[in-house]
Amino acid sequence: QVHLVQSGGGLVQAGGSLRLSCAASARTFSSYDMGWFRQAPGKEREFVAAIMWNSGNTYYHDSVKGRFTISRDNAKNTVYLQMNSLKPEDTAVYYCAATGSSTWSDPYEYDYWGQGTQVTVSS
Repeated sequence: QVHLVQSGGGLVQAGGSLRLSCAASARTFSSYDMGWFRQAPGKEREFVAAIMWNSGNTYYHDSVKGRFTISRDNAKNTVYLQMNSLKPEDTAVYYCAATGSSTWSDPYEYDYWGQGTQVTVSS
């Protein structure tokens, strides 16, 4: 069982930055691939970024490449999402999630989810 607790988020102007954090309770955190997803009102949950537990490889949705960075600190059981050059279309509730599957872009492959945190980017 993995319990994920998110922090960060809030309101920022376009072009600004925010960092989201996701702390995991499990001692086995380092063996899970971690992802960030977001969901805007009236839209489906979409993949944002993922980081692999063994290789450290990272993957991003095209819309955030070059602006967002996912990272993890296994010693602290924490994954981060640094978001720079934010745009109004980035406004959504952001979720971190953990998976034992290799299908890192599919939300249905994730087993554990954080509580979600609101990110609002004003124009």
